[in-house]
Amino acid sequence: MLTPPTVAVIGGGQLARMMQESAIALGINLRVLVEAEDGATGLVTVDKAVGAPKDLDAVRALIDGADVLTFEHEHIPAQTMEEAARVVSVQPPAPALLYAQDKLQMRARLSEMGIPCPAWARVDNAAELERFGAVIGWPLIVKTPRGGYDGHGVAVAHSPADVESWWGGGSLLAEALVPFTGEVAALLARTPSGEVASWPVASTVQVDGVCAEVTAPAIGIRPETAAEARRIGERIASELGVTGVLAVEMFVVGEGADERVLVNELAMRPHNTGHWTIDGAVTSQFEQHLRAVLDLPLGSTDLRAPDTYSVMVNLLGSAYDQPARALAAAYEAGGDRAKVHLYGKEVRPGRKLGHVTVVDKDPDVALTRARAAVEALHGTSASD
Repeated sequence: MLTPPTVAVIGGGQLARMMQESAIALGINLRVLVEAEDGATGLVTVDKAVGAPKDLDAVRALIDGADVLTFEHEHIPAQTMEEAARVVSVQPPAPALLYAQDKLQMRARLSEMGIPCPAWARVDNAAELERFGAVIGWPLIVKTPRGGYDGHGVAVAHSPADVESWWGGGSLLAEALVPFTGEVAALLARTPSGEVASWPVASTVQVDGVCAEVTAPAIGIRPETAAEARRIGERIASELGVTGVLAVEMFVVGEGADERVLVNELAMRPHNTGHWTIDGAVTSQFEQHLRAVLDLPLGSTDLRAPDTYSVMVNLLGSAYDQPARALAAAYEAGGDRAKVHLYGKEVRPGRKLGHVTVVDKDPDVALTRARAAVEALHGTSASD
């Protein structure tokens, strides 16, 4: 008797949790290595084990009999990737995932390809950072090449003294502080066979390095700029051999005919900037990721309703121990088009606890309603 396809996933946060929803619809068995039994994914997944990505025994058990191994975060040790690749299809493969794991490798490879990026340099000590700053101008952005996310491992440096404690852990990435007029994200999926499908480019708003709001299709940019962002995303996916979902976060710089994009970050997995696809697109990024890593035909990335905008607002922290107890208030505030997604996570200040999406023909109306619903879940009001 044939068994359903099994997709093994490393990581038990909200991304794997939302993959589970799509796996149920597709009849796919999702087997997840979670950090905690009562974490976001652990609460909703039957086939799971508690362990860390560096635990090779746990990873071996995870991939035993699986059709493919994928990830909900990039923090996967090289040894784990090598061990898994001997046994099972790994998507995205290690040579591609490297460019989402290591920002210095990413910058070097994209620059080699001629992809527009901020001015950057590898710096190994304060003197090298001082020299780069003298050429580019202070302040600079300094990043740890590995391990950073949601603003962690990123600093605005006005002098080398601002990152004095970072030396000794290896090279750092120094970049020009870009005077951007906005930010966008190109989201697409690619199969091992090479099929590519892109969603509309979205505009994004970051607060303290964390994604706060997303609007798709993007607002405030020229159609030519959105088309260029999409082309850049698709080229990166094809030339780097990315499989599954790829998110390319970009800065928008310049005005009018001089408007253009610079690549900021890469993520090779479902991404916060793509949560709008659950309610706004024919195929969500989570369903598409599962289809892509299994090398199945990809689904339509069209908007569910033509000529509409999908606006997603993140719930970052809450005054409530259980935000779901505020659902009635959220729906009253956001209206009947508000779609609430809560992640079952323990409440902590600033933590991503969920999101609200509203689809409307007017992006301002959608944003107002999504914000109101999130404020209700947060236990605040616009005047707080």
